[in-house]
Amino acid sequence: MTERRYDENETAEIFARAAEARPAPSRALPAGEGMTLAELQEIGRQAGMSIEQVAEAARSLDRPAQPAPVKLLGLEIGVGRTVQLDRRLSDAEWERLVVLLRDTFQARGALRTDGSLRQWTNGNLQVLVEPSGSGERVRLRTRNANAQGFIIAGAGIVGFTGFMSVLGALTGTLYETGYLQTLLPIAATGLATLGIGLARLRGWARTRQEQMDGIAARLESGDPL
Repeated sequence: MTERRYDENETAEIFARAAEARPAPSRALPAGEGMTLAELQEIGRQAGMSIEQVAEAARSLDRPAQPAPVKLLGLEIGVGRTVQLDRRLSDAEWERLVVLLRDTFQARGALRTDGSLRQWTNGNLQVLVEPSGSGERVRLRTRNANAQGFIIAGAGIVGFTGFMSVLGALTGTLYETGYLQTLLPIAATGLATLGIGLARLRGWARTRQEQMDGIAARLESGDPL
């Protein structure tokens, strides 16, 4: 297998990450050529960096960008995690991963295989494994659809009663007999519905993200699942 070579931009980025804001060592590279990890580590060593720092910074370049949280009214209702593996999961590893998923999320889930694609799903909680280069990419994602439904419904009801209140004030009917008495119970229902949605989100995103990060760490470590 051909050893990867890093171009000038990647070299600068690796040293910047390894040094954590210290100036990156400079070295002119012939056009069209790059440097191997061993060469980068030697330059880093001369600049006072450990070979582990440089190796970790180099590996970080190949890690996929993580999905941004899905938000509703500024609240996180969806989270995800992506893991890039430099190998293909064997059937035995996939089975052990499924066991880990079931244990972590306390859900049996459903399995599906479509050619080289494999997935484990439990409602909106999805784990997808797909080919990526010489290895595989594992995508974990979920969305709290129940909380989302309550928040949208609650906000809609509260918004409707607010609009009707403003309309009543403009038309002079707000304080007529029965107008407020009709709107107040509707507004209370909307607030209660909104409250239920917010309660369902309390700590949910943080817990799910921690669970996904734990699974990602197991996959990236190369330890048996």
